Amino acid sequence: MTDRKPGGMQFESWVDRQIREAQERGEFDDLPGAGKPIPGADKPYDEHWWVKQKLESEGLSMPLPPSLQLRKDAEQALAAAAQARSEGEIRLIMNEINDRIREAIRTGLPGPPLNLVPYDVERIVSEWRGR
Repeated sequence: MTDRKPGGMQFESWVDRQIREAQERGEFDDLPGAGKPIPGADKPYDEHWWVKQKLESEGLSMPLPPSLQLRKDAEQALAAAAQARSEGEIRLIMNEINDRIREAIRTGLPGPPLNLVPYDVERIVSEWRGR
């Protein structure tokens, strides 16, 4: 598409003609993803979508800041405790994450504020018994 728009022709008409002629020449045939839904079209807009897509396609990952990693680990610990087979297993999981949370509160972690306090292990065990 190296042609210049002729003078006097509306820009939209010229673009439409260029697209139509390219379609007729088959330049849009066999494009990757032809006939498939646009990936992520059903997700909310994320201005960093292209960075995330590039990281995923290259098999790369970026480590989370320590405070965010601890939050993520705490969520995973709660999920693991909910699936535990015994009360002892729950206590082990929750005491381990609570120790890490206490250490982070005591020393501080780089990154966003931690906003975590140690979990009430007895409450978690009680909820587990109730299920």
